[in-house]
Order: sequence, then C-alpha cells, then structure tokens
Amino acid sequence: MPIRAEIVSQDRSVFEGDVDIVVAPGADGEMGILPHHAPLLTTLKPGVLRVRHSGREELFAISGGVMEVRPDIVTVLADAAERADEIDISRAEEARRRAEVSLQAGLPHDSEAYLAAEAALRRSNLRLNVARRRRDGPRITSGE
Repeated sequence: MPIRAEIVSQDRSVFEGDVDIVVAPGADGEMGILPHHAPLLTTLKPGVLRVRHSGREELFAISGGVMEVRPDIVTVLADAAERADEIDISRAEEARRRAEVSLQAGLPHDSEAYLAAEAALRRSNLRLNVARRRRDGPRITSGE
C-alpha cells in the first residue's frame, strides 16, 4: 500500500502522488519514510530528495525546508525544489564557474559577497549532482 507524497516549494507544487518510499535529507541525516510511518515533523537540509513509485525513482534538488509525516501522507515544504529532469546542466555549470571566480577574488571570508558566493556554489553543485545522478540511472535498493 503506497503513501501519498506532496513536495511543494514557495512558488509551486513540484510533485504530488502515491509513492512506495520517500528518502529525504533530514537535519540529522538521511531518512526513509514508508507507508504507515509514525507521525513526525522535521527540518530538512539542502540535498537530494528521492521518491520511488511504480518501479521507478524520481530525484529532486531541495534547498532545505520542513517535512511533515503522517501515516498516510508525507508533505515536504521546501525552501526551493527542482525535479532532476528540469535542471539545465549548462546553466548550473555556469553558475558554479561564476561562484568559483567570486570565491577566488580575494573577498574577506566574512563578507556578504563571499558568503553569497559560497551558497551559490553549494546550490550549483547540488543541482549538478542531482542532474548527473538522474542521467546515470539512480537506484534505491531494497536495503534503504
């Protein structure tokens, strides 16, 4: 019996459907949510969120948020979320290059510009990781 999953960001619904498992980047580590899971409310860190349904897996890049789990539904309220197949790899690579250039510009490490460049580098690396994992055929094994 599946569990309902809803993944929403601040500006749109990213995914809605019945799934077999949700694997999320919890603040204290990766967590798997199966049907009939105990109620839970947790924060999420930036990372890869995975859902498996109908024998296939979908990947999402999320930049943090919260997740509410009830026995019949998982709701992810992400700060930002993007499906793997929506990620423009060339755009993400260009964003990574711009961030790397900014970080090498000799800015003070406590400056807003430096911190913004660090955040942009983390986001672009996450997006590239998710897009490449999709391309390379991600899997959830039965042991996860």
